Amino acid sequence: MTFLKRLLSEPLLHFLLLGGLLFLFFSWQGGGTGNHRIVITGGLINHLTTGFTRAWQRPPTDAELKGLIDDYVKDEIAAREAVAMGLDRDDTVIRRRLRQKLEFLLVDEAGAAVPSTDAEIKAWMDRHPDALRVETEVALRQVYVNPDRRGNAARADAEKLLAQLRAAGPDAATDRMGDATMLPPELPLAPLREVARAFGQDFAERAAKLEPGQWSGPIESSYGLHLVFVRERVAGGTPELAAVRPLVEREVQAERRKTQLQALYDRFLANYAVTVEKAGAASVKAGAPGGSAAK
Repeated sequence: MTFLKRLLSEPLLHFLLLGGLLFLFFSWQGGGTGNHRIVITGGLINHLTTGFTRAWQRPPTDAELKGLIDDYVKDEIAAREAVAMGLDRDDTVIRRRLRQKLEFLLVDEAGAAVPSTDAEIKAWMDRHPDALRVETEVALRQVYVNPDRRGNAARADAEKLLAQLRAAGPDAATDRMGDATMLPPELPLAPLREVARAFGQDFAERAAKLEPGQWSGPIESSYGLHLVFVRERVAGGTPELAAVRPLVEREVQAERRKTQLQALYDRFLANYAVTVEKAGAASVKAGAPGGSAAK
């Protein structure tokens, strides 16, 4: 008993026991005492050489290649030790990058690059009727009449100016006609949204209905009255499928990837029990983002 007490009181024994416990703990955690084998394959060397050659426009020397391999080994050691210490667990950047790599691999395996069928393309266009619609465009000139300045005579004055403009034709000199304004006297061919940005939505919608090649009006806006000459109008609408098929195919494949990812996350979620705790309320079960609830 005396010998046993003396043995248990030995600091060396305490040290050995503590070391053994730490060894068991890190082994259980899958930490630094796990896989210590780092293999530099011929494929990896080719990859490092190719990257260096692309960056410097020449292959690496033997010394430079050794430096590349040494850096890779350091990266690998640092990554393994950091994971063993749990440094990746609460790092948002690392977690997001891992998620991106996982999703890339999963979607690639799921066959997201399979060409879109005509049925898929038509179904997507039916679900998004306005996504490809081309906006009407107009090019115009305008002469402004200020109701604040002319009062009740503004509309009659606008009618007189309209008659003069029609008599002068498309190239009428408008510098001395109408009232001073900061509004542009002329707009090149532009979508209606650009016209609306300058003159207001009501003006743009009415200008889109005017017959090109003649002076029309007066058109009212929030600024006053306008006499308008539409030089050109390009009608909007939905383009032919042949003209937009590559764009639609990209959208179809993006939608397919999103659907496949959600299905994969739902499948993974079946293996997890996710609990979201709320302060002052009972815990609730959580589902995959946008997916079904956990079971």
